[in-house]
Amino acid sequence: MVPAVVTFYVVWLAVIWMDSLLPIKITIPVPGVENLRLPGLGILVILAVITFLGYVGTRFVRNPFFAVFESVMERTPLLKVIYSSVKDLIEAFVGEKKRFTQPVLVTVNANPSVQRVGFVTETDLTNIGLSSDRMAVYLPFSYGFNGQLVIVEASQVTKIDASGTDMMKFVISGGVTDI
Repeated sequence: MVPAVVTFYVVWLAVIWMDSLLPIKITIPVPGVENLRLPGLGILVILAVITFLGYVGTRFVRNPFFAVFESVMERTPLLKVIYSSVKDLIEAFVGEKKRFTQPVLVTVNANPSVQRVGFVTETDLTNIGLSSDRMAVYLPFSYGFNGQLVIVEASQVTKIDASGTDMMKFVISGGVTDI
């Protein structure tokens, strides 16, 4: 019982303290009770205002600004290549089009056997004139977000039964992260 009471008391004191920092005081008129003041109402009003301003700022300021910025970047010859490549790489990690979801082991040397952890990025390369038994695999380097793209025969690739996120952390950490 003591931990619950202490927790409630500390939270109560924290709400009252934060509420006292705010310049606005909200009172609720209740018949028979003079100036009933509920702690935390000021904090709720501030959170509502911040949420509203964040929505308006995102919707009407940030999104149009980034749309214009992206349009300029995609029309500038040299910057277009760099910007679109970096944007696609970032989206592959954290965007809606997550691409590093299928971790694999790629045999890079048969004797002695050497394998690298990679991620399948494309299984069908016939659109660039390669045979259907080849695939694109991204091989990330440890301690960074750079890597290299290799085209290998599908027979050189072994699927790993782990999540892409866990394997990426494993590779980037140099193999010291627990899977």
